[in-house]
Amino acid sequence: MTVGGLLLLVGCSERERLTFPNPGDQIGPVTTIDRPGIAETTVTAGPDFVVNGRTADPDGVDTVRFLVTGSGDNFAPFIGGGDSVRFGLPLSTAGHQGDTLDLEVYGVDAEGNRGASAFRRLFVK
Repeated sequence: MTVGGLLLLVGCSERERLTFPNPGDQIGPVTTIDRPGIAETTVTAGPDFVVNGRTADPDGVDTVRFLVTGSGDNFAPFIGGGDSVRFGLPLSTAGHQGDTLDLEVYGVDAEGNRGASAFRRLFVK
């Protein structure tokens, strides 16, 4: 009986153990827009207006997505790396006098969690 118990212990110590990936914090990245600093801003039509900000997540930033309506600008997702990504998004304001441009920016972390969106509305004069 002791021999069977001993064999069972040896067999268990040699088998591969199940491992589970770290589930992370289950919270998506935090995105902030630094420029412009207020939610609704008036800008002058002309050269590009650069929107600056940052997306951060302790699980790592996978992508940052930019959605712009009112300008015809389309932006591919920015592929992140590390736990913080700074961005500078050049929005075309030339030819948009009198238009309203709405911008939404959000991040997705390395675990696949989408963060809350940051918004800005630009009135082009």
